[in-house]
Amino acid sequence: MRISLVGLPGVGKSTIGRKLAGRLEVDFVDCDAVAEERLGESIASFFEREGEAPFRDLEEAVLRDLTLQQDAVIATGGGVVLREANRRLLQDRTLCVYLEAEPRTLFARLRRNTRRPLLQVADPEARVVELARQRDPLYREAARLVVPAAHNAAATLAAIEAALLRHATEPRQDDEVASCR
Repeated sequence: MRISLVGLPGVGKSTIGRKLAGRLEVDFVDCDAVAEERLGESIASFFEREGEAPFRDLEEAVLRDLTLQQDAVIATGGGVVLREANRRLLQDRTLCVYLEAEPRTLFARLRRNTRRPLLQVADPEARVVELARQRDPLYREAARLVVPAAHNAAATLAAIEAALLRHATEPRQDDEVASCR
């Protein structure tokens, strides 16, 4: 069982992923943490120095490696879906879950976070709204399940577990996405 979590920055992919892996008794891996380990520095530092394209190359290599692991929950970076190759990896090698949240809710969580390179702009709230507009269709393309990210981790985790149970007991067509609202 390989489950991947996708969604906007701040939605809780790492927090939820760690808890879900514990519940399922499988490994947890965080794409961003693996990328930073390979880089030997923070993503923000690398991103600032080298730019987005080299980071996305590394991110794709990390995802390719991690999606070969057995029995794991994989938390991805928020922009992993920007590349078609990554969306295909998520679709083909994992049960991909999109953690969906309102951009304004995410901004409230992220407004003081200086570690996210894409939000270091004059109007970070507008940037989060724009990222949501651009990425929502890509998250939906990659995902087999769409789960609303609640205001607390326990509720989100319960929604994912319910969606996984429904998915396991009600096989769906390959091209059908289950929305759990």
